[in-house]
Amino acid sequence: MRRYDWLKEIRRLDPERDFLTIYRIIATHEFPWDITRALELALYRTYAVPSIGRLLARTAELTDRTQKRYDDTALLLDAVLEHGFDGEDGRTAIRRINQMHRSYDISNEDMRYVLCTFVVVPKRWLDAYGWRPLSAPERAAVAAYYRTLGRHMGITELPRTYEDFERCLDSYEEAHFGWDEDARRVSDATLDLMAGWYGPLAPVVRGASMALLDDTLLAAFRYDRPGPAVRKAVRGALKLRARVVRLLPPRRTPHYARQNPEIKGYPNGFRVAELGTFPAARSTGGCPVPHQEGPAAS
Repeated sequence: MRRYDWLKEIRRLDPERDFLTIYRIIATHEFPWDITRALELALYRTYAVPSIGRLLARTAELTDRTQKRYDDTALLLDAVLEHGFDGEDGRTAIRRINQMHRSYDISNEDMRYVLCTFVVVPKRWLDAYGWRPLSAPERAAVAAYYRTLGRHMGITELPRTYEDFERCLDSYEEAHFGWDEDARRVSDATLDLMAGWYGPLAPVVRGASMALLDDTLLAAFRYDRPGPAVRKAVRGALKLRARVVRLLPPRRTPHYARQNPEIKGYPNGFRVAELGTFPAARSTGGCPVPHQEGPAAS
């Protein structure tokens, strides 16, 4: 295989029909490291919406059990990608996501915004730091993938095209980004977790992470703006990495999030049905994914 063979394969596919295949290629062959970093940033970005940040603080999942929350989120999303919307583990992962979300009073608008971050932030990351940007068919496939996930999650008024997702994200952030003390605690805990993966280099990694945040995000959390030299060094290092990756042969076998070293909570394996939390269900609403009751559902 040559470096652009996966892109050639993608261009032979229909982004509206073959979106799952295309997104798998993007996430597990072309950009596995970049997509992981971008989705981390996407979820982190949602904390700056006070209604989201406060809820996450109230559950204590991202302040008291940060590693488990990170692992479970990555593994549930990964199960849908690997097994698809009709596969047993994919359906179980969506059920778990829905069961958790429907235990809290989360607005459709907040849910839709979070979905938008999954579409827009990775594209913007790859524009800045990827070894190549996403093509138009890839952007269309990513939008179709997350539009499908959104429907399975019961989210309404979904954007259709990538451009629709981008407009939705930008307008929502402009209207809703703001300071919240509880959200800041969630932000600090997340940054501490990611920096802590690198032992004695933790302070350096935390500083580098801050250098990747844009000014609106820094202002929402009331962080000091990193110096220009730090930003230039961090962003320059990522662009240098991209140039090196461009020279490497393409990945022949897929790399899923479950294989990432950052997943630390399940050294002996896991069952998708047991991931996440099991809060008491609210009396209204329900999981939109049909399933059996009892153990057979897992």
